Amino acid sequence: MKSAYELAMERLSKTAPAAKLTAAQKADLAELDSVYAAKLAQADLSTREAIQAAQSAGDYQTEDLLRQRYAADKAKLESERETKKDRVREG
Repeated sequence: MKSAYELAMERLSKTAPAAKLTAAQKADLAELDSVYAAKLAQADLSTREAIQAAQSAGDYQTEDLLRQRYAADKAKLESERETKKDRVREG
């Protein structure tokens, strides 16, 4: 007996079949994931250090600003990554 998920995926594949990716596209997608994971990790590390410094100094306004800036930077990097991955998928 198939689960509801499996049935839904079968119906979806009939109406919009999944695109087959070439080995080169898969490699490009993996490279993009790797590059952007490194960029996100670097942003996280530097922001954490700055937040800890602001906390030590008791500067909660700067801490809040750093958290907001990190959230915006993270969203921007994730958006860039997805845009580039879409271009690779389109061929």
